[in-house]
Amino acid sequence: ARQSADFLPRLDISETETEFKVSAELPGMDEKDIQIRLEKDVLMLSGEKKSEVEEKEKTYHRVERSYGAFERVIPFNTQLDEEKVSAAFKNGVLTVTLPKAKEAIRTSRNIEIKKG
Repeated sequence: ARQSADFLPRLDISETETEFKVSAELPGMDEKDIQIRLEKDVLMLSGEKKSEVEEKEKTYHRVERSYGAFERVIPFNTQLDEEKVSAAFKNGVLTVTLPKAKEAIRTSRNIEIKKG
């Protein structure tokens, strides 16, 4: 059995005027295997996948464990509204929604041209 089978989940990041959405494909994982941390404007996704196969024969007993661990660090150069960040996990896909902080949502303004 191969020991550490580190894998990199496929990441998709989309941005609208008001929020970011990050989705990661994590096949075979459960919510409980995944950690999501937000520090300032950096999102950290990490997790570990464990699977055990047990074979019992009269003559031998074999237990196989394969581990896949991953860590992804995604910096957003924008202030995020930490209170409103949410995550959902469905069909092996983790989706994290990160609304931008009010101050970070640019409102358009006219720039005055100063006479030289």
